[in-house]
Amino acid sequence: MKTSGPVLRHFPKVAALVLLTTAAFAQAPPKYDAGTETTVKGVVQELKLVPPSGGKPIVYLAMKGNPDAFQVFLCPKKFLDDMGVAFKTDDQIEIIGSKVKQDGADLILAREVSKSGDTLTLRFKDGKPAW
Repeated sequence: MKTSGPVLRHFPKVAALVLLTTAAFAQAPPKYDAGTETTVKGVVQELKLVPPSGGKPIVYLAMKGNPDAFQVFLCPKKFLDDMGVAFKTDDQIEIIGSKVKQDGADLILAREVSKSGDTLTLRFKDGKPAW
């Protein structure tokens, strides 16, 4: 009985599918650009974890500013936990960060976040992560 023939015949298709899927999910994250640095104020509408479960979640904030809503990339959740910082809905915060595009959408990569007079530094002035 020869069972390896059909399995080996489909192997290249399966390998190509796995490679393409991995490449699609392994996009390079956007890079901090000091030339697009801005300061924005807003109210936290939602805290998002990506991925929402398992792995090493990254924290994003959905913000409501004046006049527009915007998305903010903060840092890995573990860094916030280690620093003892938490954000919740309706927190008023100020963000210094770089405006970038990710998947065609505007995103702010946060360098500093200020809340109630306290400032959390997430990136150095050159944009390198502090975590």
